[in-house]
Amino acid sequence: MNTTTMTHIDTPAAGAFSAALFIKEIGRGSKGARGISRSDACQLYAAMLDGRVSDLELGALVMALRIKGESVDEIAGFLDAAEASFDKLDNPAGQYAPVVIPSYNGSRHMANLTPLLALLLARQGVPVLVHGVSADPGRVTTAEIFRELGLPLAQSRQQVAAAFAAREPVFMPIEALAPKVARLLALRRVLGVRNTTHTLVKILQPFAAPALRLTSYTHPEYLEMLTAYFTTAVPTARGDAFLMRGTEGEAVANAKRAQQIEWFHDHQCTTVVHKQEPVDELPPLPHQSDAATTARWIEAALRGEQPVPQPIAEQVEHCLHVAKRLQANSVSHENAG
Repeated sequence: MNTTTMTHIDTPAAGAFSAALFIKEIGRGSKGARGISRSDACQLYAAMLDGRVSDLELGALVMALRIKGESVDEIAGFLDAAEASFDKLDNPAGQYAPVVIPSYNGSRHMANLTPLLALLLARQGVPVLVHGVSADPGRVTTAEIFRELGLPLAQSRQQVAAAFAAREPVFMPIEALAPKVARLLALRRVLGVRNTTHTLVKILQPFAAPALRLTSYTHPEYLEMLTAYFTTAVPTARGDAFLMRGTEGEAVANAKRAQQIEWFHDHQCTTVVHKQEPVDELPPLPHQSDAATTARWIEAALRGEQPVPQPIAEQVEHCLHVAKRLQANSVSHENAG
């Protein structure tokens, strides 16, 4: 007697989200795929964050988006959902709006000077939040250098506030800041490739009131997409952003020669730093890129025993100017209200 083998497909659990219609739109390959609206993207990503999308569909979505590339509307909707998935941090009172520095790459070759940038800003009174991954095999992360410097790694809002009160920059692991986002970020370990969440964490704005985001890109197509996002789709009440090509993926100016930095404010784009041509003489830098050597060199730079690289000093000045302006505008709007 012949028998027919049937493939069993589980019935979606209660509360499950069916992503088939979205996969049908975005999963047609690089040429045939179509984007989805901002509201649909928000709805879809919220379901992904909440774990209401099956593993099979989640893998399909991640890979389809990687092949297609994200549209501005999709990034905007995904970010809307991501920022709604965790409690916002309180903006401290003071002269400056917070500066947000994402750190998800670390460094392989050059010394990672993101902590130097954070410390230079914090000692001027700027609340500086660095968020990112604590470790990344083969790379020196900002979190590892923070530990070497004795700087706080915060696990709670209270610890963030305490660091700001002490005029210290604070590193908050993404698992503590936005646990649902961290779960999707961790898909890289399963799938072996980065996904949309790696773009989102670099433009996340974790504060309840306006802040200055330092953002970076590594591939030219993301410059175009992020420029369009910041000039058309970002809610202006969330604050301003600086966008630059990353230094090994980090949002700190390249100590060897400055990258171009664009400032986005009220959907307007202004170039605040122009790309520097190659120079013959390089500035003094750490002789090795490991966390301990980098931390000792940063301490020496803060004591004035090593010169702060000019591109980083210039980046600090622009951050101070915009963070002060943002805070003044925020306070005036509150008073007017």
